[in-house]
Amino acid sequence: MEVLSSRILLRPSDPAECRRFYRDVLGLAVYREFGPPEAPGVVFFLGAGFLEVSGDGSSGAGGMDGAPMIWLQVRDVRAEHARLAAAGARVTREPRAEPWGLVEMWIEDPDGVKIVMVEVPADHPLRRDPRS
Repeated sequence: MEVLSSRILLRPSDPAECRRFYRDVLGLAVYREFGPPEAPGVVFFLGAGFLEVSGDGSSGAGGMDGAPMIWLQVRDVRAEHARLAAAGARVTREPRAEPWGLVEMWIEDPDGVKIVMVEVPADHPLRRDPRS
């Protein structure tokens, strides 16, 4: 598998406090912010990787219970789905286009750690250069 990008996802019980901790206490640099200004998701640099703090883990929304997750960007989610399913991986969510424009599927490692496989379509804003 060719991994193009990765990040660790946190869904904290107190998102504002968690963002403050990573930004102000640890002093991690912000890579990007997204979502509503009053409750943004924030992606921090972690050396060659990233740490994303977004959402609210206390609700368990979207199958996320607050536990850390691994996020892997791949070129073709559907091809990885076929390969991983054939290899016996536990697929917990089939590939599908999400409302935010990414194609995602979810798997779990043997200990139940969630791994999100993500494809960024060619027409997604993450693929476009916002500079004029």
